[in-house]
Amino acid sequence: MSRFAVIDTETTWTDEVMSIGAVVADSRNYRIVDSRYYLIDPAYRRGGLFSDALHMRGTPKELVASRRDTAADLRAWLCAHGVDSIFAYNAQFDRTHMPEFMDFQWFDIMRVAAYRQYNPGIPDTVPCFKTGRMKRNYGVEPIYRMLSGNQGYCEKHNGWHDAVDELRIMEMLALPIEVYEAARLTDN
Repeated sequence: MSRFAVIDTETTWTDEVMSIGAVVADSRNYRIVDSRYYLIDPAYRRGGLFSDALHMRGTPKELVASRRDTAADLRAWLCAHGVDSIFAYNAQFDRTHMPEFMDFQWFDIMRVAAYRQYNPGIPDTVPCFKTGRMKRNYGVEPIYRMLSGNQGYCEKHNGWHDAVDELRIMEMLALPIEVYEAARLTDN
């Protein structure tokens, strides 16, 4: 795969997708090639825990559309970039909330970032299971802080900014894209 996408969704109080952030990246250097930010109408108007983060400075132009039109546009955009693989942190959550994209291959960044054998930034003092997975605190925020050294980093809970930050985690891990094959979601 030469290009892949990182996607992050935010949901309403009733667990509907209200926004989708997506970045297409080059698999050789993890650099952003293109990005999109969608607000799902009318869901984003209903609101959710992170509604205050929907309209953040620095996001690309907000594309406001129905769920159906958003899914069609996102699919066409991904296909135009030759993307058939989607990465997300805790990918099962995003994949479950985006059934229109079940035919894409999904990979979980967290399944790599939380393991000592893949993440050299995990200090020896952090408790891990025998498998090498951290026992706790392996969400986006603590992993980003660990890898970047920026203890003031806070997850924004804006779909686009979070997708960018999840890609940055991949970039900081500096692993070949093939390593993520172990983190591919299956239908089982």
